Amino acid sequence: MAAGAGLAQPLFIGSEIYRGSTYGSAHPLRVPRVSTVMDLARALDWLPPAQFRTSPRARPAALALWHDPAYVAALEAAEVAGAVSDAVRARHHLGTLSNPVFPQMFRRPATGAGGVMLAAELLRGGGVVYVPGGGTHHGMPDRANGFCYLNDPVLGMLALRRMGLGRIAYVDIDAHHCDGVQHAFAGDAECLLISVHEEGRWPFTGLLDDTGGGNCFNLPVPRGFNDTEMQAVLEGLILPRLAAFRPEALVLQCGADALEEDPLARLSLSNNAHWAVVSALRAMAPRYLVLGGGGYNPWSVGRCWAGVWATLAGHAVPDRLPPGAEAVLRALHWGGGGRAPAPEAMLTTLRDAPRNGPLGAEIRERLAVLAARPDPG
Repeated sequence: MAAGAGLAQPLFIGSEIYRGSTYGSAHPLRVPRVSTVMDLARALDWLPPAQFRTSPRARPAALALWHDPAYVAALEAAEVAGAVSDAVRARHHLGTLSNPVFPQMFRRPATGAGGVMLAAELLRGGGVVYVPGGGTHHGMPDRANGFCYLNDPVLGMLALRRMGLGRIAYVDIDAHHCDGVQHAFAGDAECLLISVHEEGRWPFTGLLDDTGGGNCFNLPVPRGFNDTEMQAVLEGLILPRLAAFRPEALVLQCGADALEEDPLARLSLSNNAHWAVVSALRAMAPRYLVLGGGGYNPWSVGRCWAGVWATLAGHAVPDRLPPGAEAVLRALHWGGGGRAPAPEAMLTTLRDAPRNGPLGAEIRERLAVLAARPDPG
C-alpha cells in the first residue's frame, strides 16, 4: 500500500457519551473511566485541542463490516424500547446480567467502534492514535458477550485491511482472553494475535496450546502475575514475535483489569508495566493504535489510561499531581457496592509503586513453549 503523509503527532479520540453513562448500579461498568482520562489529561495540560478528536458514532452499515445486521438492528431496537423480548435475550444475549439494557446501549458501543474505525483511517499514512473507549474484545458477530456489545478491535482491524494493509498484529494485555478477536482472525496468516491473560478466568479460552490455527500466541498467567514477569513476557514473547512478523499496523488493547487493585481479576501489575508495554511497542510498526478495554476500579483505570496517553504523547508524569488533577481523582467513587475508598496515594499520584517480584517457574516454562512455536505465515 502506498502511504501518504503520516500523523504529525499522536491523537486522542474520546467522547462525552462516556460521562455519566453506566451499565447500571449493580454492574462493574457503573464506574467512570474514559471521562476520567480526558479530565486528568486536560487538568495536566496534556490534551490540547489539536490532539483531540471527538469520536463519531458508527452507523449500522459500517458495523456490518463484521456484525450481523440483524443483531445490530436488535441492539438499536433494545435501546429505543428500553427492554428486550425473551427471544432476543436468548438469541443475542441482550438484557442479561453481563450485557444489560441501559439508555446508551447502542450509542455508547457504536461510538467506541466509530472512534476505532476513524483511528484506522487516520493511520493510513502512519502515526499513533489512542482510543481509550475502544477495546471491547469479547463481542461476537451476532451477540453481546462479556460486557461487550460490539467488537471495535475487530472492526478497526478490518478497516485497516480495507485500506489495503496486509500484516496486522494485535496484542492484548487485558486480564481476560480476547475471545472475540481470536474468533475473527484465527488461522489468518496475515494477522498475528498475542494475548496475555489470567488463567482460569472468564471466558476460559486462550489456553497455552490454543494456536488458533497457527497465528495465535496465548499466554495464560497465574494469579499474582507481577511487573518483573510482565517484563519477561515483553522481552521473551511479545517483542520477538512482533519483530519476526514485521506488521504494517499494530493494535494494542491495554485493559487495566490486570492491575492489582482491580476487583474482577487477581493479577498484581502496577501501571508501570502497562506503560512499559505501550512504550516498547511503539517502534514495532509504522501505524500504532492503542485501545482501552477492561478496568473496574475507577481510580486505577483512570490513572493507568491517563499514563498511557502521557507515554504516547511524550509527557512526564509528575511525582505529585497538581490540584486540578487531584480533584478529578477525589471526585471519583465506586457508585455503590460497599467497597473501600481509594488510598491516599491513588488520589495524589498517577504512577504506582513498582510491583516487582520473582519470575515464576510457570511463566518461564510457558514462555519456552511459545518460543518453540513456528512463526505464522
